[in-house]
Amino acid sequence: MKKNIKNIILLFAILFSILQQTYSQSIKAPNTPKYDKKSYHFGFMLGVNQMDFLLKTAPDYRKYDSLMVLQSIPMKGFDIGIVSNLRLAEHFDLRFIPALSFGERVLEYTIKERDTNIVKYKKKVESTFIDLPLTIKYKSARIVNFRVYTVGGIKYSFDLASQFKKKTESDEYVIKLKKHDYQYLIGIGFDYYFPLFKFSMEYKIAFGIPDLLKRDSPIFTDPITRLNSKISLLSITFE
Repeated sequence: MKKNIKNIILLFAILFSILQQTYSQSIKAPNTPKYDKKSYHFGFMLGVNQMDFLLKTAPDYRKYDSLMVLQSIPMKGFDIGIVSNLRLAEHFDLRFIPALSFGERVLEYTIKERDTNIVKYKKKVESTFIDLPLTIKYKSARIVNFRVYTVGGIKYSFDLASQFKKKTESDEYVIKLKKHDYQYLIGIGFDYYFPLFKFSMEYKIAFGIPDLLKRDSPIFTDPITRLNSKISLLSITFE
């Protein structure tokens, strides 16, 4: 959570800096003045993600034998995607940005063994998602070459690396998640217009709706009552 707050503060600092520069250059003619009149346009997206879980556990660990603490550890990854933008009205766009998203998440278990020995087990869950987000973009009025905006929408994700149907063939247990995930997302960003293209920076966060976990282990999965995805993304686009 602290890292997400730092990212948001950094984004607003960049927005404020660019806004100051834009006002100081307001006597200049805007770049690509007819850009926003286009019915549609395309581009590409690059981003850095942070994958995490929203984890709900049983109120009492004692019935799960030696498990003492269970927590989710967020990890960094990256995204690459294609931007498709449809103009709906002066301040509204419909956006579809199919992307490949690479990353992992970690569940850390603190377990007491033989009454005295405390051991931590980190179970990595690697994911390669095909993301299909559909969002509505609400844009402020353009100030010369700059504008801010908010986005909101839904996303479907298909996990190519899911091991949901994999049979455990070794002593090391593997966390198994469903292949399909549905999320709602919100975000904020800014557009900056250059002579030949538009540059955008955006921060958004997505929250999973379905419970993803396959429960087939008394220690590693049964203490979890619900496991949802939580993914934040700091991205740049060139359109």
